[in-house]
This record gives sequence, structure tokens and C-alpha cells, in this order.
Amino acid sequence: MTDLVNTEKDLVTSLKDYIKAEESKLQQIKQWAESLEKLTDRATSDPEAYVGHPVNAFKLVKRLNTEWGELENLILKDMSDGFISNLTIQRQHFPTDEDQTGAAKALIRLQDTYNLDTDKISRGDLPGVKHKSSLTVDDCFELGKTAYSDADYYHTELWMSQALKQLDAGEPAAIDKVTVLDYLSYALYQQGDMDKALELTKRLLKIDPEHQRANGNLKYFEYVMSKQKKDGQESATEATTKEQATEPKKKKRHPADHLPERQKYEMLCRGENVKMTPRRQKKLFCRYFDAGKNPRLVLAPAKEQDEWDKPRIVRYVDILSEEEMEKIKELAKPRLKRATISNPITGVLETAEYRVSKSAWLAGYEDPVVKRINQRIEDVTGLDVNTAEELQVANYGVGGQYEPHFDFARKDEPDAFKELGTGNRIATWLNYMSEVPAGGATVFTEVGAAVWPIKGSAVFWYNLFQSGEGDYSTRHAACPVLVGSKWVSNKWIHERGQEFRRRCGLSEMN
Repeated sequence: MTDLVNTEKDLVTSLKDYIKAEESKLQQIKQWAESLEKLTDRATSDPEAYVGHPVNAFKLVKRLNTEWGELENLILKDMSDGFISNLTIQRQHFPTDEDQTGAAKALIRLQDTYNLDTDKISRGDLPGVKHKSSLTVDDCFELGKTAYSDADYYHTELWMSQALKQLDAGEPAAIDKVTVLDYLSYALYQQGDMDKALELTKRLLKIDPEHQRANGNLKYFEYVMSKQKKDGQESATEATTKEQATEPKKKKRHPADHLPERQKYEMLCRGENVKMTPRRQKKLFCRYFDAGKNPRLVLAPAKEQDEWDKPRIVRYVDILSEEEMEKIKELAKPRLKRATISNPITGVLETAEYRVSKSAWLAGYEDPVVKRINQRIEDVTGLDVNTAEELQVANYGVGGQYEPHFDFARKDEPDAFKELGTGNRIATWLNYMSEVPAGGATVFTEVGAAVWPIKGSAVFWYNLFQSGEGDYSTRHAACPVLVGSKWVSNKWIHERGQEFRRRCGLSEMN
């Protein structure tokens, strides 16, 4: 996204150059017109006397034959070539319609995850924001329309209501009230709020009495409501009827969700419902760790601190230097592509709506910094990284997330890592390479744990028990980034090569 900011800055500079060129051209034309105006005024006052002067006659012929032609060429000269050429070059880097839809969905995702009020988002009142920016009526309308396209009438109502509110406040916009009311009334109807839908339809028709769809909707809404009222009177007792009449209508909230633990996940992202008791907290410590007197850690031990007890999650503070993090980002940026997941059935890598980020893979032989980080991971964990996957670098922009998942392959996914031939993912090492002003936590939904990104640190946990069985308590997620950009890099360490480094346990849960 930072590249897009620089692209737009370059285009603005190019546009200003074009404006200057046009202004210079117009100034030349204006000066020529002013000088000719004085000349023609004098000539038309006494044409015969004017052309009777041989110099005036010559100059008149010369102007009409030559100079007016030069003026024509100047007027026809296209000063936009430079700007259009630059725009054409830069256009290949522009976001697509799909990108715009994705950005709108990201904003809606943030609204849900962090319980953000629509009006506050529109005003740009977000935690940790340095550069405040507000949404226009047209912006709110686009968000509502994106939700409408997905038949998400709950969010359609929220954003169309916000657009209407700003229109009512007198904010100028390209979109008109009739269009907003049309969308809004239909969204309310779809959620069962017939009274409000009818009210807004009537308001629409006051503005545009000939609106065909609104007239049809008005008749339909009135028919449905009269039928419901009649049916209710016939089938219910007087007491029941009164009870029904006073009972508030229930709206559908969010559209159907594929994620059963959505509420738990979003609460943890907000820092709520973290299940670490004071008694357990007292058993978490920090220490200097040399991995059993590893030669590379004796003089410079790792700063290890416990983040969670079960599963055991540890953080290594200041494990990466600023120079190392910048080098990893530099290597990854040209290769960043939409992140993929391994299909549990086929094992094929594919994109998914529940993972929204860009990623790249770096091998140890590509740069000494990557090789050094791989060696450090091996030194600290005591595990062989020769059979690990390459270092994956991921960038989560605003709204970027990875919903709850397991890093290891379950028993019903026998072919997940078959092509690698290195067994299951025994452990995960996750580097945090940027500060995130708001959002972006790593949460473990099964145990109620939340680990917040700290630049330069890394967290580590085992995905498998010593028996080789999967530890289902390691189900985790990358929460949406609310403000800022989150850079991480991770190393998935596999079973092969760990036979004598982490010996098998005798019990299933060991």
C-alpha cells in the first residue's frame, strides 16, 4: 500500500506539471489576444486610413497569413502528452475493482471485529490514528453497496443509514437521497423491519413521486402488512394480539457465518475474555536462555519470556535487529503475492477469504541475513531447520487477517504435506517485524490466549505433542489490523530430522 501512496504522489506531481504547461499556453494566447485587441480597435476606427499605410497593410497580410496559423497550432498543441504517458505507465500498478471490493470488505470486517460505531468510522475516529480521514456520503454508499452485493443486508442498512444521515446534514454528494433510500428501504424489508421500510419508501416517493420501483414496493408493503394484521387478528386471542403488537421486531444481525467460534475470536482480538488467571500468571517467568550452553548463545543469550502455559507459548524479545527486519522486508517486497492456504483435501495451494494478506518465501541461500535468522531459530529451539519450510514473509495491511486455523495437518488431511516429504509441522516460529498501532494480535481461540505484536520479537510453540499427535489447543488466528501495517515472518518446522532432538513420548498427550 505504501507503494500506491508514492504512485499517487508521482501522478499529482505530473498533473501539476501539466496544469503549469496549460497555464503557460493560455497566458501566451491571452497576451496575443490582448495585443491584437488594441490593434484591431485602432484599425476599425478608420479602416481606409489604416490600410492606406503600407506598413499596416503588410503586417495585416502577414498576421492573417502566418501569425494566425501559428496561433492555431499553439491552441491545437496537446500539453497533456507527458501526463497521459505517465498515467498509462502507472495504471498497471493501480488497484482493480476486486481490490476496491476487498478494501470495502476489510473496513466492514474491522467494524465487526472491534465493535466500531459506523458514525465514528465515518469521522475517522479510530484508536492509534495519526492521519485522520473521514468518509464522504459517496464512500458510505459504496460500502453499503458492497454489502448489498453480498446480500449482507445488516451492513447495507448500517452504511446506507450513515450515507442518509450525512446527506440530511447537508453534505454535498454525487449520489442522491432517492438512490440511498431505495437501497435502505429494501435492506430493512429483507431484515423484516416492514414498518421502517414502508416509512422510508413513502419518504422516497415525496422526493420522486414517479419512482417506479418505490411505487411497486409501497403497494406490496401495504398489502403484506394488512395481510399480517388480518391474519394476526383471526388466529390470536386478544391478549396474544396485544403481546405481539408491543413485541419489538427482531432484526437479523449478521449474515450466516462459516466460523462457529466467531464471537470468541473477535472478543480475543479486542483483548476481551483472555483466560489467564492471576494464579497461572504468577507461574509465568522471563529469563536469559542459552539453549543448554549453545556456543552462539553463551555470550549473547536470548531474552525468553513465557506468554502462556498450556499450550506453552514463549516470546523471544529483541531476537531480530532493525537491520535484519528491514533486509527481510526489502527481499520480500518484490515477490509479495496474495497468501494461499493448503487445501485439506488436495494439498494444492489456493487463496481463501479467511486469509487476507500478501506473502513471499525466502530461502536461506538467497541472502546471508536469511541464513543467519534460520540458524538463530535452530539455536534457540534446538530443532533441525534443514527440513523446515522456507522463511515465509507476510504483510497484513488494514483489515488483513488469518481466521482461526491449525498449522499442523489433522488426521483427515493425510496428504497436506505429502509433497514435502518431511512429515507434519511440529512447531511454529513467528517473527514480528513491525509495530502495529491497533489490532493485529495473534489469538488462540481454544484456550483464550492473546499475544500482541512487539517489533523485533518472536513467539514459538509446538503444534504436536511428543507422541506426534496434534495439539488442538494451538488453534490460532491473526486478528485484523485496525491501524497500521503488520509485517511478520514465520518458520514452519517439520518432524523429519527431529527424531533425536525431540524424542517421542509414550503417551498420546505427551
